[in-house]
Amino acid sequence: MQIDLNADMGESFGMYKLGNDEEFMQYISAANVACGFHAGDPSVMKKTVGFARRCGVQVGAHPGLPDLAGFGRREMNLTPDEVYCDVLYQIGSLKAFVEASGLRLHHVKPHGSLYGMAHRREEIARAVCQALKDVDPKLYLYAMKKGAIGAVAEDMGIRTVFELYADLGYDAEGNLVITREHGAHDPAHVAQRVLKMVMDRKVIAENGEEIAIEGSSVCVHGDTPGALAIVSAVRRAFHENGIVVAAPPL
Repeated sequence: MQIDLNADMGESFGMYKLGNDEEFMQYISAANVACGFHAGDPSVMKKTVGFARRCGVQVGAHPGLPDLAGFGRREMNLTPDEVYCDVLYQIGSLKAFVEASGLRLHHVKPHGSLYGMAHRREEIARAVCQALKDVDPKLYLYAMKKGAIGAVAEDMGIRTVFELYADLGYDAEGNLVITREHGAHDPAHVAQRVLKMVMDRKVIAENGEEIAIEGSSVCVHGDTPGALAIVSAVRRAFHENGIVVAAPPL
């Protein structure tokens, strides 16, 4: 059995440091790198791509809403064309750093509220997918299977990697419960929860109900309290159960 393990990286900017990307990168197979709108800056983007290259990690663009103060987790009233332009700009900027490092951009994964908007609203999903396709139609899209964007991506011929979340809750309908800040989690409990999602395709929703879920990549957030212990526990659980960690091939 094989699974991808991805994380949001490069979310420091200027004098503000978030997470421990260099150490975290050793545990994952794909990095979603912030592109300067919700977090990140050119220097951080370059440095993060360098970390990924040294660790053999695939690099994807992690475009967000233009909201540094809210870390891209506040919804904004943008038109589809504004979303398209913002996403195209961000993918293109990271692609330049990736190619300057001798790598090839692997995927696109929307961040925070943009991610949620694209899952709920077809016109926003189509704007995100069109930006991806206009940069490189061979890029993967990372998204949840449930929601508008998966169907739009399929309709547009975009390769999609469906995600599971190690450190976020699900409601009874299988939707993510997204908060401004991630709460603390017990690493051992998270690892067992992830194994259940990957091997049994089931998860306990926030109301206590067991629901079906499906994905080929697991996301662990670098800004969750105790994130390094969590990703280490998840990686160890995969190893102990014979699950190979690898990103989808380019």
